Amino acid sequence: MQPVPIPDSHRDLFDGYACVALTTIMPDGQPQITPVWSNLDDPYVLINCMRGFRKEKNMRRNPRVTLLAFDPKQPLRNIEIRGTVVEMTEEGALEHLDRLTQLYMHKQGARFFGDSIPAELQATYVPIKVKIAPMSIRVEG
Repeated sequence: MQPVPIPDSHRDLFDGYACVALTTIMPDGQPQITPVWSNLDDPYVLINCMRGFRKEKNMRRNPRVTLLAFDPKQPLRNIEIRGTVVEMTEEGALEHLDRLTQLYMHKQGARFFGDSIPAELQATYVPIKVKIAPMSIRVEG
């Protein structure tokens, strides 16, 4: 099944402006929701997480996820994406995380380790770039 394209009307919700929540499924079947930074790499949505964190483990076990992005100035303007994780990799993950940091902090040259969280955490945190294929999309506003 081919990924569903993100409509032009809601693409801006992935440019560092909107609030984005990721829902994964816990081993016991309970949903787990966490805020994430994301951007688009047509037709995919990219997010980043850390190796060993709960959401990373959940996505490896069950690749079905849901993203909800909403406009903080107009919360009824939102997009829900039900998708499938098609790739999780360490390759290019730190560079991607730095790009997300610049996007969300609105600061050119910002680095995740040092500008977003303490630099010393880079010794223990391993970024994972996650590629999500949108399979179903619902938009409002």
